[in-house]
Amino acid sequence: MTSSAQLERESHSTRVFSAWAGVYDRQRNPLLTLEERYLLRLLPKIFGRDVLDVGCGTGRWLEHLSRLNPRSLHGIDLSPAMLSQAAAKNLLNTRLSRSSCLSLPVEDSGVDVLLTSFVLSYADDLHVAASELARVARPGGDLFLTDMHPETAKLLHWKRSFHLDGVEVNLPARSWSISELLTTFRAYGIVERAVIEPAFGAEEEEIFGAHNRLRSFEEAAHLPAICLLHLTKPHATYSRPRTASAQRDRRFLLGGRCALGPSEAVLASIDMDATTVATITTQPTAIAAGADAAIDMTGYLLMPGLINAHDHLEFALFPRLGRGPYQNATEWAVDIQRHDAEIIATHRRLSKRTRLWWGAIRNLLCGVTTVCHHNPIDPYLLTQDFPVRVISDIGWEHSLAFAADPQAAYQNTGEDRPFIIHACEGIDEQSKSELRALDTLGVLDQSTVLVHGLALDEQGAALLNSRGSSLIICPSSNDFLFGETPSAAVLQSIKRLALGSDSPLTATGDLLDEIRFAAHACLLSAKQLYSMVTDDPASILRLHRGEGSLRPGSPADLIAVRDQHRDPAETLCSISAKNIELVLLTGRVQLASQSIFERLSLKDREGLEPLSIDGDIRWLRAPVGDLLREAEDVLGKGAVRLGRRLVCQPSR
Repeated sequence: MTSSAQLERESHSTRVFSAWAGVYDRQRNPLLTLEERYLLRLLPKIFGRDVLDVGCGTGRWLEHLSRLNPRSLHGIDLSPAMLSQAAAKNLLNTRLSRSSCLSLPVEDSGVDVLLTSFVLSYADDLHVAASELARVARPGGDLFLTDMHPETAKLLHWKRSFHLDGVEVNLPARSWSISELLTTFRAYGIVERAVIEPAFGAEEEEIFGAHNRLRSFEEAAHLPAICLLHLTKPHATYSRPRTASAQRDRRFLLGGRCALGPSEAVLASIDMDATTVATITTQPTAIAAGADAAIDMTGYLLMPGLINAHDHLEFALFPRLGRGPYQNATEWAVDIQRHDAEIIATHRRLSKRTRLWWGAIRNLLCGVTTVCHHNPIDPYLLTQDFPVRVISDIGWEHSLAFAADPQAAYQNTGEDRPFIIHACEGIDEQSKSELRALDTLGVLDQSTVLVHGLALDEQGAALLNSRGSSLIICPSSNDFLFGETPSAAVLQSIKRLALGSDSPLTATGDLLDEIRFAAHACLLSAKQLYSMVTDDPASILRLHRGEGSLRPGSPADLIAVRDQHRDPAETLCSISAKNIELVLLTGRVQLASQSIFERLSLKDREGLEPLSIDGDIRWLRAPVGDLLREAEDVLGKGAVRLGRRLVCQPSR
């Protein structure tokens, strides 16, 4: 039975939240800005799933979630005024209900994704709230809980309040510790996937400054401002691995700064189960007895493995060829066949397998774990021991100039697969006409991915956007061949954009070199470039397993560099292959610097061979000795260059 005191509290709370509803969307809140930045990086796939926003307020998160195409979206809140504001946003496929988090109007196991944003601090009974959320969550479902950080709030005497007509109105709330939250939810069968405790950053500093409260920002600058919990309701058959062999499949990366996005990073430890990221937590990590590998990453920044959206792997050992500038790519192809036939023939004496392996190593050295290879998919590329992941589920043609039948290639590309083609690669009228030609052929739509696009103008970019097509740029290749790079203004207008390295036949170096070149030549921001080698190519190339991201459930594809204590995007745009010290592919060590190698377990060291690259030693999971011997037999000892960097056996 509900007590009169509880009814009075609910009535007061309803009045306060009704007053808040009218100004909620107009008052910028640094806590909510921080929460959105991090939570958007942790959300799993929403498409086709049933989503419940508990305490939806004015629909702040409903707007984000509706754009992700859930199967259903349900927002509940106890305040009629808040719900009225949410209803005014006319969100498609969204239902609103008046209810408390203590009694959810949802059937048992009826929801895949639940969100409680700054809600549980207003719940009188945490156990009842936790039991309700556990009841409605489907097995395998995800729960996201966010709130003001309890310890920082207590230390800095933060209040929950808003301003109305110049008067500060305090909100009735209580603070649950992170330990209380985790312990309570575990009691109802809900376990953690991520515990994130981020501090304010530059975006929040702007909000504090706008309100003349920079002193408050400085007080909190190095303290966690919010807590964000990603929990899950395991399937009935779920149990944490307990056998010795299962424990040996686990790997821990301890104490590094984990990049969740271009501006989002937290000190945390990562637990990997076999091939995927199991948990990311800022809480002390208990190393399971018998676990195979725990690597101390203190002082390192961990980022997701990079995605190279365009390469031709078999040309990794070639020098740059050509005597440009040319008018189009066909001119270049004809020229090198005429003048560089001997060089080409010499390199082709190497077996294709060896040339492909060197292409993989070139990518691995610069932190690439996933490559889109724009050539036939040789079986070697898909073997378990190949050191990078090569995307095979694609349709492609070389270009209009060299295509046998682009329409047939396009039509034979299955649903939910990208169709990739070189296009508009040049500066003449022929290059400029190729976009319209593709459109006339009917091969320009949401699955189409153009490579290069140098000849695109504003009208071409608009057509590309209207068809939902994508563009991959390789600006250093364009500069070498044509003396021009893609227009910065045109690139800024293109909605779906990624970066590729192209091959050493034309490119300045590897993908990291391409990032720095694109920043300078195309005036692309660090934040944009970070996305162009992580989540943007993952979307463009239809990668659905979380490649290009670092979050629970994503493949354990990770790279590590020395922490510069800058945003991940700024770090990525300032480094070269010399800075890449660790690469994991699905949890397996593929590359290690000498420093990291010394931290590895004996099992992790097995199969790693040393290679000297311009004097820097890297340990690679590759048959380095055999590959070098074959390359030197053909190209000459001391004459093997990988993207113009000298490679050889390290001196003993």
